Amino acid sequence: MNNNEEFDAVVLGSGEGGKFMAWHLAQHGARVAVIEERYVGGSCPNIACLPSKNILHSAAVAHTVAGAVAFGSQVSQYTVSMQAIQARKREMVDGLIAMHQTRFAKTGAELILGRGRFVGPRVIEVTSAEKPMRRVTAKHIFLDLGAFAAMPELPGLVDAAPMTHVELLDLKTTPNHLVILGGGYIALELAQAMRRLGSDVTIVERTERLLTREDPDIASILTQVLVDEGIEIITGAEIASVSGRSGARVTLHGKKNGHDLAVTGSDLLVALGKSPNTKGVGLDIAGVALTGTGYVEVNDRLETTAPGIWALGDCAGTPAFTHMSFDDFRIVRDNLAGESRVTTGRQVPFCLFTEPELARVGLNEVEAARNGIAYRLAEIPAAAILRTRSTGETTGKLKLLVGEDDRILGFTALCARAGEFLPVVQLAMANGLPYQAVEKLVIAHPTYSEGLNGLFASAMAQARQQPPGTSGT
Repeated sequence: MNNNEEFDAVVLGSGEGGKFMAWHLAQHGARVAVIEERYVGGSCPNIACLPSKNILHSAAVAHTVAGAVAFGSQVSQYTVSMQAIQARKREMVDGLIAMHQTRFAKTGAELILGRGRFVGPRVIEVTSAEKPMRRVTAKHIFLDLGAFAAMPELPGLVDAAPMTHVELLDLKTTPNHLVILGGGYIALELAQAMRRLGSDVTIVERTERLLTREDPDIASILTQVLVDEGIEIITGAEIASVSGRSGARVTLHGKKNGHDLAVTGSDLLVALGKSPNTKGVGLDIAGVALTGTGYVEVNDRLETTAPGIWALGDCAGTPAFTHMSFDDFRIVRDNLAGESRVTTGRQVPFCLFTEPELARVGLNEVEAARNGIAYRLAEIPAAAILRTRSTGETTGKLKLLVGEDDRILGFTALCARAGEFLPVVQLAMANGLPYQAVEKLVIAHPTYSEGLNGLFASAMAQARQQPPGTSGT
């Protein structure tokens, strides 16, 4: 007897790409089931992007209060309440979950809470402690399995019970001394936030400098910002083992420059990137192949090796940003509608939400030089953006790389509101416009984005003096 419930489409995971796929198909008359084990709406509204930015904003407010005298306000005494900060975050998360549940109900996509696992090529079994087991099948299946915080195999690390970003974002008290293993984007954001909330913070990074994918001058400025705020940064560290227990006393043991290194703190955060959540899902039973690193193998249309099954977001090896998962949805949606869209060559903008923010799209000098691409370089200090003079946010710079044909190769901003600069530059890049098109814009004064006028005007001045070259000089 066949007890499988038949749907037109099943989405395994309710992250950014998956939920939008479900809502889109359901709104167009399809019978859709979305299987979610824990986080309605995925990690972004629950344990990642938005909760972290909520905490970061609370930390920024605390930092402003601590320095209020510089703005003409005298604050004699203030305290930071992590419980109040967590209550504010929880209220936001609860509101986001309710918003998602309303959207599922409105579109008609059925949200099935439980763990999904393939038990046949097109059959997914859903188990839950609260509800009876269900088996669902569909002609179209979309995998949005996500990823989880990577944990290296270091002796003593498991016994030390370290935090990932998930546990740190739920802390009710600030750590006395937080040690962070890793120097990537998540590490830097949380390091600055926790320092501003009152913790001593030490970053321990394997490479010789932070942000190795960014230009050295950009990395140097941001590193100095963190140091000036009292964060200890140890680079070139080869960690071999861990002792103690996070939450009490924990120590990283290793070497730096051939000498023994021991870094001790009260709490340990591991921030070393992500691993795909593809184990234990029965993908082999479904005929879905994985890459050597455990990601779902997809082509440039996000089709897996199994007919009728697509993968979106982190599990497909897509750049690990929510906005890229959303674009995965658009690519699959358009291909299903008969258009031809691929992942190859698309823009991958990103933002690092420290203060100042770091935002980039396209090439930087490091990448251009590595690939032998000729470019002209223009740059201006953040202080040249007059709005920053009024707010005191003068740290940083803007950088622009222009190709031999006057098209924009890349843009980097390290300054206040850096992420808000990106859409204008991206639009010009996506349409192959010469950089002069941005320079001619009339941008309202005094806004942060007015800095684009100065930067692109600098590019015009450079064009008169500087021939294209792979060094930018």
